[in-house]
Amino acid sequence: MPDSLVIPCAHCAALNRIPASRLGETPHCGRCKNEVLTTKPFELNQTSFANQIKGDLPLLVDVWASWCGPCRSFAPVFEQAAVRLAGRYRLAKLDSEAHPQLSTQLGIRSIPSLILFKNGREIARQSGALPLPQLLDWLERH
Repeated sequence: MPDSLVIPCAHCAALNRIPASRLGETPHCGRCKNEVLTTKPFELNQTSFANQIKGDLPLLVDVWASWCGPCRSFAPVFEQAAVRLAGRYRLAKLDSEAHPQLSTQLGIRSIPSLILFKNGREIARQSGALPLPQLLDWLERH
């Protein structure tokens, strides 16, 4: 792991350079002063997307909609994953109904969909909800 990491703030999407040795100390954002990393999935939108996919920690995005039964049943699994993966991955949720332009831009054809980004690039995609053990296995493979 490098000496320092560039990590977008979960609250304001500002890019923060954080010493790798301080990741476990709940670093705060230089702009908004909130915790940069959270143990809960944060909301992704059209405005924050470009900055949130940047950075040295991978970003896992859950694309969902409120009317989708499988999406609602997957939500607690995604929240459990956020706690388990804190400091190694960042987890975000994208409401496809509230942000249809971004969903179209990402080529979403079914929900729930998971998209894994690292350093601004998509590196993996999975359609459908997964139980927690399979989600963790899927992430380890990528």
